[in-house]
Amino acid sequence: MGLIGKILGGLLLLIIVAAFGAFTWFWWKPVGVNNYINKATMELLIDSPELLTSLGMIDNTPLDFHSGTLADYTKEQDDKSLAKLRKARAGLDKYGPEGLEGQELLSWEITTWFFDDLLRQAEFEYSNYPINQISGPTVNLPQFLTDTHSIVSEKSAKRYVARVNELGRVLGEMKVRVEDHRDHGVVPPDFIIEKSLVGMRAFIEGGATENPLVATLPARLDEVEKLSAERKAELIAEATKAVEKQVIPGYEAMIALFEEMLETANHDAGIWRIPDGDKIYAAALKSNTTTDFSAEEVHQIGLAEVERIAKEMDAILIAQGRTEGSVSDRVTQLMEDPAYHFPNTDEGRQQMLDYLVKLNADLMAKAGDYFITLPPQKLEIVRVPEYSQDSAPGGYYNPPALDGSRDGRFYINQKDTADNPRWTLPTLMYHEGAPGHHFQLSAAQLIEGVPFLRKVSPFTAYSEGWALYAERIAAQDMGMYADDPLGDLGRLQAEMFRAVRLVVDTGMHAKRWSREQAIDYMISNTGMTEAEVTREIERYVVWPGQATAYKTGQLAILKMRADAEAALGDKFDLKEFHETILLNGGMPLGVLEDVVEAWVDEKNAAT
Repeated sequence: MGLIGKILGGLLLLIIVAAFGAFTWFWWKPVGVNNYINKATMELLIDSPELLTSLGMIDNTPLDFHSGTLADYTKEQDDKSLAKLRKARAGLDKYGPEGLEGQELLSWEITTWFFDDLLRQAEFEYSNYPINQISGPTVNLPQFLTDTHSIVSEKSAKRYVARVNELGRVLGEMKVRVEDHRDHGVVPPDFIIEKSLVGMRAFIEGGATENPLVATLPARLDEVEKLSAERKAELIAEATKAVEKQVIPGYEAMIALFEEMLETANHDAGIWRIPDGDKIYAAALKSNTTTDFSAEEVHQIGLAEVERIAKEMDAILIAQGRTEGSVSDRVTQLMEDPAYHFPNTDEGRQQMLDYLVKLNADLMAKAGDYFITLPPQKLEIVRVPEYSQDSAPGGYYNPPALDGSRDGRFYINQKDTADNPRWTLPTLMYHEGAPGHHFQLSAAQLIEGVPFLRKVSPFTAYSEGWALYAERIAAQDMGMYADDPLGDLGRLQAEMFRAVRLVVDTGMHAKRWSREQAIDYMISNTGMTEAEVTREIERYVVWPGQATAYKTGQLAILKMRADAEAALGDKFDLKEFHETILLNGGMPLGVLEDVVEAWVDEKNAAT
């Protein structure tokens, strides 16, 4: 997806909330850096109807010009987007940094870094696999239509059907993009093609009537008031026809193309395998870590963290009377122990959801002692849709709508409940929910007097670094594992998982490790199941560098906290530190370090 794909990257639909704030400025001449950033952001993102819908604010209002269509996924549109981006970046220099201070200077620094990063990545036109097993329109758009497109009236239902028809066009455009990438030497590894085929075939298996785009529609139409049974039947018939005539043929054509590519694809895992792959990876590391660390530096940090965490895990295992075998072997024994598994049934899955709800309630009861600002939005805990669970991660979070119409949502993958034994769930909950992503993304929406780009987190190292930091404070500050040593082991296993990521991501993309070598290393150091590890490794293959952001960000925040504690002594206030990190929104780690240092200086000056 070229530039659009680079802009979205791992953000899914997070960046779009910037667009709504910009909408009110779109037709006005910008006055000041904040207004300029709002306008520039809107001009960059207004071409995506999907992103506008994800606002949760302007669909089904007089401002709704978009909810019956989907974006243009052609190369020509990407070229237009790139031209807009270059113009937006050039315009920033007219507003700063000279003459700016405080939050305005911070806004200029953050936006400049972000735009420059997008331009660095845009230098490589063929740097990704536009369709793969975890991302691209074949994966993202069906879930967008079933989960995000709101059906509240007959009109919005008709627009849903229109969008289902539009999906056929998008699939055709993406087929052209995949062919263009292929012709420029960018073909996914054979195992990525195979997994992509599994997902696409599963989606259209059973025909139009059983397709999720149709099967989920009756229940949604039942929620619409004053919609007759006859009209419901007509809308379902129209959606069925759209899937049959547009969507299924589009998937079939993509499947045929992937089957053709599979015949000549090789098995190499790293991005080095494509033209300019080494340069692409260096840019990806900079983008995802927001640092200048080289691949070798990231690799060595990972190795050191793996060694440290293994010692801490070993101590807990010994205390539990588990002394035989390697750390990984003993963790594997615990992972496979059915005593810690929820039944792999509908009843067992509901029990798991109920357990997660209780974990969240217990943490929120303590949260006020460690945070000044608590999320006004609730947290929903739901299952990953069954049609996407084969390739989805173990859990992920979608932020709330700005207008409060949609709460934050934590998705848990329940394909096999054995993948998530009870003692591993607290840490996953604290990472994706509270005090992790739910606190971070909800708090960012509350920031006042800044461009709306500041209200989101287009910086993976910041957002994932915070979530991994949140896992640690839940244990070491909030005492959530005081009576649960195995839960603390789960935390360390999760931290080990992120440390191993530094090793295997750089291993595959810089040191030319094979997929199998990376899988073996992760299994031998985490005790995770082979199926779970394989899904993870294959995600890193199609998303180079993203997995390195978590640990890099966590270590940076921990260092900032340690430095602040050393500088302030008794004046250090943990709640204020958390407020400083969260209530300024996402930013590159170097800029965040400057913000924390300014807070320290202010605290010292006050005394």
